[in-house]
Amino acid sequence: MTKLVTPDGESRCGWAGAAPEFLSYHDTEWGFPVADDIQLFEKLCLESFQSGLSWRTILAKREHFRRAFAGFDFRIVAEFAGAEVERLLNDSGIVRHRGKIEAAINNAHRAIELLEEGRTLAAYFWSFEPVADELAAAPAVSISQAAKVLSKDLKMRGWRFVGPTTALAFMQAAGLVNDHATDCVIRPLVNARRFGFTPPG
Repeated sequence: MTKLVTPDGESRCGWAGAAPEFLSYHDTEWGFPVADDIQLFEKLCLESFQSGLSWRTILAKREHFRRAFAGFDFRIVAEFAGAEVERLLNDSGIVRHRGKIEAAINNAHRAIELLEEGRTLAAYFWSFEPVADELAAAPAVSISQAAKVLSKDLKMRGWRFVGPTTALAFMQAAGLVNDHATDCVIRPLVNARRFGFTPPG
């Protein structure tokens, strides 16, 4: 992984220097464990919208996405119907892709179904966290396999725009895996946060 040395003299993941807004996201969000259902739904939705686009595009539009999708409260998003879809298709502040918009609404329904099973989204997603031994043995293979398993299960449950690449990006963003470079100054901070984090069950 490409290394970036920032003005503070510390090493970070190379991608953190690709755009001005990336550094803060890299240092304060990416890889840190998330247990809040709405935040997890938001992260998965944004990764779905990112498919085929640059993350910079999504990050620049994130606040507008939040306004357009009711703060990503999936209980509200599940109520969106034809009029809301048309509103979103005409909203230049987001990615205007009908398939992805309809997938977000569909996935909100699927999230509610998980709650009806008696599981939080957090408990569901964290059940796919790779175990430490798998990561130590073969990080890339284990992480990729975990993403494939999550993607397959989501699709079986009717979720859309959740292929293995999107699933992996979500797992990285939500802290289910720590993919910061081994010499990145943020990696041990993420590890420490994970050590003090109790996965929802």
